[in-house]
Amino acid sequence: MLWRQAEHEPLLERAWDENFARAAIASIVADAETAIDSDGFWPGHPLDDLAESERLCSLYLGSGGMVWGLWKLGSRLDAAALASQAIERYRREPDLGPEGHAPSLLLGESGLLALADAVGSPAADRERLRRLVHENREHPTWELLWGSPGTMLAARASGLDEEWRESARLLWASCDAATGVWTQDMYGQITQYLGAGHGFVANINSLRGHVSEEDLRARTTQVLQRTAGTENGLINWPPLDEPFAEAAEKIRVQWCHGAPGILCMVGDLIPRELALAAGELVWRAGPLRKGAGLCHGTAGNGYAFLKLHSLTGDPVWIERARRFAMHAVEQVTQMRAEHGRGRYTLWTGDLGVAVYLEACISASAAFPIIDGF
Repeated sequence: MLWRQAEHEPLLERAWDENFARAAIASIVADAETAIDSDGFWPGHPLDDLAESERLCSLYLGSGGMVWGLWKLGSRLDAAALASQAIERYRREPDLGPEGHAPSLLLGESGLLALADAVGSPAADRERLRRLVHENREHPTWELLWGSPGTMLAARASGLDEEWRESARLLWASCDAATGVWTQDMYGQITQYLGAGHGFVANINSLRGHVSEEDLRARTTQVLQRTAGTENGLINWPPLDEPFAEAAEKIRVQWCHGAPGILCMVGDLIPRELALAAGELVWRAGPLRKGAGLCHGTAGNGYAFLKLHSLTGDPVWIERARRFAMHAVEQVTQMRAEHGRGRYTLWTGDLGVAVYLEACISASAAFPIIDGF
């Protein structure tokens, strides 16, 4: 079993309409601009297990991600000022209490400093970012969300080449020689994740430019051929490095775990037949019932089709990406009707869908944040 159909829903029979897509982007941006409070933050959403009164700062669930997305989409809001407000609040009140997170890309201050640098905020501070990247270079998670693979991306985005290379050297050396994957010490468990959210392929992606493409391709192909589950010409991967037959209850078809994120991160580093079979699986599984967003939603899965279009030039993949985009817009509309308001995050909410719609218009496979600020 390569996916659970109960976690997916039938794709809407709605053809791509660029004018409709542009109108949806404008609607999502306008709603976000209206929903921001006087302190520069957005309300929490119950689907993110947040009270409406909670105000987070990070790129993942907080104002940092909203600022990045709105800036990319040409919002009228002052991205530089809002980035400064996010950093100031994070230092006073870290998202998870007094100790906060590690200085990570998606959950911590490093990501906010990289954002500030990108948007020209007065809060940009490359020396502080340099120290945080150095501090995080051997974080025991060895993964994107908390660890050095993420802060490496922040360093690279801000031109901190020496810090990026130091982290890259340590990351490559920490890979398990026997299995070819990394071991995560995270949330009180020792695991070996494969996917984009926490695992192997995100680490490989972060090592581009430090390790030769030949070596990355060899390592990636070896691990993903060994761990793939195949059925009727389709391919998916379990979240963890374990026999596929033992992972039935854990299988996902999401950006964070499974074929979509693996394609987005390393689709160019695996044999073409492997990538195409994985893309076909994402299409047949259909949109995700969880929602429309990037991390575990329809838009995130759609980026796999944009990646395959960039690799093959085959118009079928951009057509499929755009069909998923039309479906994601409907999911946003339904969710707003159900909850009476929008979901204001980049990675799980409405703004990620707007960024994806723009990518479908321009046929860009660059994944938000991960593929550059």
